Amino acid sequence: MKRTALFLAGILAISSLSGCGAKNSASDSSEPFEGKYVVTADYVKENLDDIIVVDARGEDEAKKGTVKGAVATTWQYLATCEDGEAGDANWGCILDTKRLSERLGELGLAKDKEIVLFSNAEKGWGEDGRIAWELIAAGYEDVKIVDGGIKALKAAGVETVKGAAEPKPVSVEIDSIDETHVINTDELKEIYDDCKIVDTRTDKEYNGKTMYGEANGGHLPGAIQIRYTDLFNSDSTLKSNEDLTKMFEDAGLSKEDHIITYCTGGIRSAYMQLVMEMCGFENSENYDESFYRWCVEGNLEK
Repeated sequence: MKRTALFLAGILAISSLSGCGAKNSASDSSEPFEGKYVVTADYVKENLDDIIVVDARGEDEAKKGTVKGAVATTWQYLATCEDGEAGDANWGCILDTKRLSERLGELGLAKDKEIVLFSNAEKGWGEDGRIAWELIAAGYEDVKIVDGGIKALKAAGVETVKGAAEPKPVSVEIDSIDETHVINTDELKEIYDDCKIVDTRTDKEYNGKTMYGEANGGHLPGAIQIRYTDLFNSDSTLKSNEDLTKMFEDAGLSKEDHIITYCTGGIRSAYMQLVMEMCGFENSENYDESFYRWCVEGNLEK
């Protein structure tokens, strides 16, 4: 479990991760981001009684301060992180439907309710995006992430408390996983030459530094680097759709391309996939085994 432990330790030291990449030279966007999976902090404040709010940073972070009434969980709780260790086949992927149904039910995440998730925006791993991506694949139809994360919620005056709310269990039944925006290692190998691969990690990771227990360093052959942190303005909100689309196109992507996003464990890349989809790059998939698995199984560049 050494690599898993190192990865989890890396989450606790996330502030160092967000500073690893070079600064994005583009100026902040003047227009707000708009998309079907994104809401503002003001929206949360106005609709608290009608939505289920989820602190995707987990219970430990929630103890330091979270939205009043929010339940807390981690992406690991909803993934196969208990099945082996990082780098193993199918590690860190979406749970089987039985376990996923049970855990979503325990958290009180009813499929007929609006689920709104938040995390730490560019200073985190995109855990809210990862869980949203998974819920969408599991058939949830009303899932959102908060633009600007916890920082924006506090700035909007949303009431906060120390400690998450106790979940109210419900019955949840997940029949199947929609894999439209999900890809695994074997599938990626089969179509590799027909895809454009996007590495969402920091410069140090892309250039070969192993920071979270990876078996090897480097990046997938031919991968285009678009850092997760480059998605955000200085106030932690997302850049505008126009500015993000230009950034993607300037990097060599088109809306007709088949795009695969990846990071270390499929978290930042899940957030990136959702943003790309909302910007019109709909033929995009998140590689959830991600670099942990590829650096064991596939060829690398440095």
